[in-house]
Amino acid sequence: MCGMSQPPHNRSSEPPPAFAPGDPRPARPDASMSLLTHVMDHSLDEGYAEASARRESDGTAGLPRTLKAKLGLAAGLVLAAMVVTLGAAQARVAAPVLAKERQELIDRVDRADARADGLERDIETLRGAVADRQRAALKQHGGDQGELVALLSGATEVRGPGIKLMVDDAKGASTGNGTKPRESAGFSDTGRLRDRDMQKIVNGLWQSGAEAISINGQRLTSLSAIRAAGDAILVDNRPLVPPYEVLAIGDKKRLGTTFQDSADGQYLHVLQESYGIRYALSAEDQVRLPAASSLTVRTATAAEQQKGAS
Repeated sequence: MCGMSQPPHNRSSEPPPAFAPGDPRPARPDASMSLLTHVMDHSLDEGYAEASARRESDGTAGLPRTLKAKLGLAAGLVLAAMVVTLGAAQARVAAPVLAKERQELIDRVDRADARADGLERDIETLRGAVADRQRAALKQHGGDQGELVALLSGATEVRGPGIKLMVDDAKGASTGNGTKPRESAGFSDTGRLRDRDMQKIVNGLWQSGAEAISINGQRLTSLSAIRAAGDAILVDNRPLVPPYEVLAIGDKKRLGTTFQDSADGQYLHVLQESYGIRYALSAEDQVRLPAASSLTVRTATAAEQQKGAS
């Protein structure tokens, strides 16, 4: 039937085509790799091959054949072995020495640490003795009001109810140039709490009835100074790092409310609303304030009246 298509023949069974003598033959698959083929077929350079053949013909190839040459080779091998052996011996001898020196350094560091710990314990002991003498002196000169004088002067540790005020810079606050602290008006918008701000907060707490105040563990006294050094806030020349924890002892119910209603409390609220300064105030049943680290007890005596003075 001529209308039906015939199935294709299997190409694998067809014989390869024959080429006439004048027909061009297809190129070899490796014709483009002639350089690689040449390198593989001639792996040894002709000059090297010629030199190798010349040594073989002269009898100089391979190991030395004369007794003198063999003795020289043996002497070289013995010398190399001696050098290697000597180096290994020196390394083995030096290893214990290095380990000993390292252990000596470790022992020196341990002794220095132990000495530093002992000095710290002595300092704490002496600090306690000084505090006891200060309390005794205050009690002696202050009579029945000695404890109150010690409390107000910051000479003793104090515990009691109060408030905790956490103050922190604004999120993502820039450091600024740190040359001018904020002024009472028109201060720069850097989002950082400045020494002038901390002074207002502390003064507001004193005016609101705080009996004792500390900032980040630094007890404030009547002689304490809050200053700035660049962007850092200093309390008695000690730098503080935000967030600032301000603890105040007093009537926990009245102290917080009075402070928030005061002008300085409203100032802190303006800092939060306008510049992103963060703060949180909470009443505490028990807060602990350490004694002032540097407190000098001073006494005064009446000057003797000069003779003849009226």
